[in-house]
Amino acid sequence: MSTDRTRPAGRRDQNGPRSVPSGPRSVPPQRSRRQQPHRPQRPHQWFAERLLAVLSGQRPVHWMLGHTIGEAYDQLAELAPSTPLGAARGARPVLRHCRGAQPATGVVEAFASITAGDRVRAMAFRLEQGADQRWRCAAVELGGERLTAGHSGPR
Repeated sequence: MSTDRTRPAGRRDQNGPRSVPSGPRSVPPQRSRRQQPHRPQRPHQWFAERLLAVLSGQRPVHWMLGHTIGEAYDQLAELAPSTPLGAARGARPVLRHCRGAQPATGVVEAFASITAGDRVRAMAFRLEQGADQRWRCAAVELGGERLTAGHSGPR
């Protein structure tokens, strides 16, 4: 028996195990997303996801309260009940691409493509940054249709 009380009884080596144990744990761990550096979403990507959720009927319109300015909330409130980006043939709509440009300080004009099954829709929106540094949606367009209060069809 060993006189060293820090090692288990019967253990004779000084440094510990030298080989990797065999079995399922011998496979090196896979790199997970958590190990990759976290890159925060850009405002236009975050808003595209939120707009998609509202316009597809996954979230209620009031979910956008405080995230819109001007007539944008009224536009969404009028259009959302018809769920223009709703599921096509049972396929849930997914944000495919989202890009943005900054034509002026505190303004982002963005566009996104949304797929649902074999259907692709376009969405454009404008974000404006307030004095409190928060981004808010100021306008939304779907596939060439400007969403205006009182009229949601083509111009």
